[in-house]
Amino acid sequence: MVIIMHDGFIKVAAVTCTVRVADIDFNTASIISGASEAAKQGARIIVFPELCVTAYTCGDLFLHKPLIEAAERGVCRIAEATANLDALIVIGAPVIYHAGLYNCAVFLKGGKVLALVPKTHLPNYGEFYEMRHFESAPDGLCSVSFCGADVPMGTSLILSCANVTDLVVGCEICEDLWAALPPSTLAARRGATVIVNLSASNASVGKSEYRESLVSMQSARLCCAYIYASAGYGESTTDMVFDAHDIIAEYGKVLASSRFEQHALLADIDVARVADERRRMSDFKTDLSDAQVVSFRFDKLTPTTLTRTFDKMPFVPSDVAHRSERCEEILRIASEGLAKRIEHTHAKSAVIGLSGGLDSTLALLITTRAIDRLSLGRDGIIAVSMPCFGTTERTKNNAETLSNALGVSMREISIERAVKVHLEDIEQSIDDYSVTYENAQARERTQVLMDIANKTGGLVIGTADLSETAMGFSTYNGDHMSMYAVNSSIPKTLVRHLVKYCADKFGGDAAMCMYDILGTPVSPELLPPQDGMIAQKTENIIGPYELHDFFLYCFMRLRYSPRKIYRVALCAWGGTYGKEEIKKWLALFLRRFFAAQFKRSCVPDGPKVGTVALSPRGDWRMPSDAQMSVWEKELEML
Repeated sequence: MVIIMHDGFIKVAAVTCTVRVADIDFNTASIISGASEAAKQGARIIVFPELCVTAYTCGDLFLHKPLIEAAERGVCRIAEATANLDALIVIGAPVIYHAGLYNCAVFLKGGKVLALVPKTHLPNYGEFYEMRHFESAPDGLCSVSFCGADVPMGTSLILSCANVTDLVVGCEICEDLWAALPPSTLAARRGATVIVNLSASNASVGKSEYRESLVSMQSARLCCAYIYASAGYGESTTDMVFDAHDIIAEYGKVLASSRFEQHALLADIDVARVADERRRMSDFKTDLSDAQVVSFRFDKLTPTTLTRTFDKMPFVPSDVAHRSERCEEILRIASEGLAKRIEHTHAKSAVIGLSGGLDSTLALLITTRAIDRLSLGRDGIIAVSMPCFGTTERTKNNAETLSNALGVSMREISIERAVKVHLEDIEQSIDDYSVTYENAQARERTQVLMDIANKTGGLVIGTADLSETAMGFSTYNGDHMSMYAVNSSIPKTLVRHLVKYCADKFGGDAAMCMYDILGTPVSPELLPPQDGMIAQKTENIIGPYELHDFFLYCFMRLRYSPRKIYRVALCAWGGTYGKEEIKKWLALFLRRFFAAQFKRSCVPDGPKVGTVALSPRGDWRMPSDAQMSVWEKELEML
């Protein structure tokens, strides 16, 4: 039976063991010990450095047959000693084929040598002179008598796991990665979701950063996981030092990295995500026409104990400096989009419903940037405060203060009388605080904004954010509608950081006002206040936005199943929210997401700023009547 290995997570290891130059017995024992320790920690793919059986720095000793024969015997001992380890083990050794010597990656599983992958690109410059001893990989597939068996050797080999979906391993060796056309590129096209690299890259100033960048970018370009194991202590230091730079990356992100350490570097890779990303990318084509597939299987499929960390706030960079750069970039993208729309429509004004809350504050900040970009006067921005039954003095005052501080035009238009008349017209009691009572206010506000925009020849700037759009927490044909929605792809957790970023930059009354807005509970303010305080708090109704944004990222960007979202949410948020609480809010998120598609199918234009967006004209096309039974059944099994 072929299965996805517990949500696609597989623990892997890059192991740099201590070696002695040309001491096969010592190196063999070191490799066996390293493999055993990594397997004990749960690793299913264990990768060692280039030529680790002999050590990389043997020089002209590679021309002596006794060393090469001893290396083969060492490989045989390693295969035998690790036969009981339920892991795919990859070690480096010299291999003779006909009259040539090849620098090979040797794949071991269950006591057998499964495959030999020779190095293609041999460095012969600077401190390297590999062509003195080795030959470049031969064309095509060879069969080599090695360790008492005929073993396939070639660069077109990929190793496919027979009982784990999407686990296919390709290989390249050290310099191969630095080449113009790395073998890993071809391996990925042949279906490899994991690339292993056995390396002996020496240390020099600045090289480690470049090396890590190469690994990261190659994993991104190929949409794969990448395990890089490099030589370290024990290699000859006659002219070079080897820094044991081990790296594990996945789709552009370095999951783990270490230097000058002699231990197993472990990480949990997600092969299901890699395969899913490839299916999403229309330009990633798998070509198996010249692939030579070697099959292997694991004896037992047990759950991977996750040590991998997951960002609580996937939309918000944790590093402060990076977060500031991201905030500036988002504000620039959104304001450039709005500037283009204002210019194209020859709008004479920009009309914003300013509530004194986070979303409308961000929309106003973006609009001021757009107006400044066009060198138009800020008095052309009309901020409209529309107090009604639920409006508090705090939010009303903040709307007025912010408008004055930013130098925009401010209008206050109470909508109480209009809403009361409307409720009377439809025979709705003023004391009936139902959804009709709430939506009547939201739709009246939208009508006021639209008509002011018509009167002043302007555009209504939308304030709804990505989180509200995902969960349908908006009034259809109310705040759901505008003429250009600048917040449309900005989630609530990021809205908060964008407003804080602006407050930190502004200073003065504007900053003080924005800090107070940041401290105000998120609310649509559609129900009467209690003792002058906000009575209707959004997160009491639909749950914490920090959790919902986490769910949104996992569901939309990573396309995780409910079970997988729940599992990683426990890893990220388990110390803050209990299991039942996470399960409850996840179920609510998914149900609201499916139910709200009819609103998303007709959202206004707005700029995409990140990797997750819900525009029906761009990233998300879903029928409004799609059923969630598949997801619901999995939810019920949590």
